[in-house]
Amino acid sequence: MAAFIRPGWSKPSTILFASEIPANEKAFAFALAQATEFRASLIVFHAYDTLVVAASETSGIRYYDYAAAARSEMKSLEPLARRAEQAGIHCEIVVRPGLPADQILAFLRERSIDRVVMATHSPGPIGKLLVGSVAEAVLRTSSVPVYIVGPETVEGAYRNFATRNILCAVSLQEASYIVAAFAAELAAQHNARLILQHVIRPQERAEVLAGRSIDQIEAELLGLVPPELHDKITVQTIVVPGDPTEELLYQGRAQLADLIVLGAQGASAFAAITRHGVVYKVLAHAHCPVITLSPIVLEACGLKSEAHHPAEVYMAGVF
Repeated sequence: MAAFIRPGWSKPSTILFASEIPANEKAFAFALAQATEFRASLIVFHAYDTLVVAASETSGIRYYDYAAAARSEMKSLEPLARRAEQAGIHCEIVVRPGLPADQILAFLRERSIDRVVMATHSPGPIGKLLVGSVAEAVLRTSSVPVYIVGPETVEGAYRNFATRNILCAVSLQEASYIVAAFAAELAAQHNARLILQHVIRPQERAEVLAGRSIDQIEAELLGLVPPELHDKITVQTIVVPGDPTEELLYQGRAQLADLIVLGAQGASAFAAITRHGVVYKVLAHAHCPVITLSPIVLEACGLKSEAHHPAEVYMAGVF
């Protein structure tokens, strides 16, 4: 399958940093480092769903002061813009009232954005979504790749934010051609080593290994890399049986991965709430950032829209 990967997705010219207030400093540092590496423009975007209430001096009637709210939010983000400008990066602050996820997705439809960078959180009390409702909604429905800095992500400054090793979760399913092609493009841009990992779930082992060996499957995975990139990047393939989450997190550390690439085809709201989705567990515990490709991105790259059986949401490379 030939995948159409937009050039800006692997070499962004405009990056949107979805910020809270106060901003997540670790996530902003990654966003700024990427903007610096690619000489990309940076948009610091914030949406607020709380309004500043002011009282009229003449009537005493209380009202919602939208302008005051916007000024207050923008003032809080100005230090980020100054840091970007000091690094030679063109930076724009955009503040909008409304639900954050809705406003981020609306902005992506309005402007030409190549990548979203955002932070996510640890699970909270009484069943809060594992990755936070905003990140969960964006990664499932974004029209561009989403670069997520999770709570366990190690600060990147100690390695100068270099991307030397990229771990990509794949299978032999159709969507993995797109996910692997995107990861290969990233590896070429960063001059990084690419590790393609396929995890065989215990209940699938007999079927997957019927008539072939793990070595043969590892050789087949090389076919996921676009032919034009074979001589430009170093590729390692790993096929192991086990739990997808545990194996991805283990290899992420063992291979010193600086970035993990996942297809989020099966990342449903139900999976997030029940905490069973592989993508959400990886985001919550990965020591490095994770880039996800939503079903919308996968379809834009040529994947046919399909209705998946609930059991298929754990398929490697299509989480």
